[in-house]
Amino acid sequence: MSSGVITRSGWLLGLAGVVVIGLVTLIYHFTYASIQQSEYQAMLQALNSIIPPDSHDNDLVNDSKILPANNELGLKKDAQIYRARNDGRITAVAFPVTAPDGYNGPINLLLAINRDGKILGTRVVSHRETPGLGDRIESRRSDWADGFRGTSLENPASDKWKVKKDGGVFDQFTGATITPRKIVKAIHTALNYVDSNSGVFFDE
Repeated sequence: MSSGVITRSGWLLGLAGVVVIGLVTLIYHFTYASIQQSEYQAMLQALNSIIPPDSHDNDLVNDSKILPANNELGLKKDAQIYRARNDGRITAVAFPVTAPDGYNGPINLLLAINRDGKILGTRVVSHRETPGLGDRIESRRSDWADGFRGTSLENPASDKWKVKKDGGVFDQFTGATITPRKIVKAIHTALNYVDSNSGVFFDE
């Protein structure tokens, strides 16, 4: 094979490589943007389900700060605190909480509270609880999680932050007491943590 043919083959291979890299980069760019937009919409929908959209005037998803990993909230790595504002003042926050010891593993929640420490809403983000039993913690399967709305550290009293089977005020599921029990405990622990570290959540 002549040197000219070899040279041309080299140029063609090089050009093909450049084209392939360009196509991969282009596909990545558009795919990444699409994924980012999908993640934004999913998070916005989740936040709007626990913080009423008409209660703030800012972009909840993009107004956030780091929430350091800690055992009280069950967080093994840093997460985000999402802040709701009116006229620049933080009126409520939403943040992740994990009940690490659900029946089949960790139960990941999103919890929203206002400046007074009152729960605005909570949603289960992910879990591995038993279908047909423990999965009733999901908002699409029941309104059980709505039972936390309006509660706070003092309401009910500390000794009533339990499921009814244990002498508390929160409902449990027939055949699946462990799941709601662990969620109630995790949320109560989270309220105590926020009360002791309010500056982390509400300092401007």
